[in-house]
Amino acid sequence: MRKVADVLARKGNSAIAVLPSDTVMQALKLMSDKNIGSVVVKDSAGNYLGIVTERDYSRKVILHGRNSTETKVEEIMSTDLPKISLHDTMEYCMGLMSDKNVRYLPVFSGDKLAGIISMSDVVKETILAQQETIDHLKQYITL
Repeated sequence: MRKVADVLARKGNSAIAVLPSDTVMQALKLMSDKNIGSVVVKDSAGNYLGIVTERDYSRKVILHGRNSTETKVEEIMSTDLPKISLHDTMEYCMGLMSDKNVRYLPVFSGDKLAGIISMSDVVKETILAQQETIDHLKQYITL
């Protein structure tokens, strides 16, 4: 059974971060430059505070007529996402994402942020596991 640690080992564990005092526009520019849908929010000491996603932007800035160049990240970031560990399974993550209707999960090793898992990561890992099972079965049948 695949674990969160397997996904982070494959994709890397460096989460792109912004400060809570950064503007939403700065966060959006960074997401665009890196072709990602979220950024981690950390304080100046590097402690995890939350995540800002494209969904946060659309629901908390655009729909409320706020200005992206004046609104601070700390005003719209999500702070209540469920936290997972490196030892959690992909099945657990998928269930949690479905139950809580979230697309990103912060991964912790103890009290330190170890990375971010997205719904896309979970789907890719599930497809990879299924392909490995198919390949294994093909090899078994041809023996």
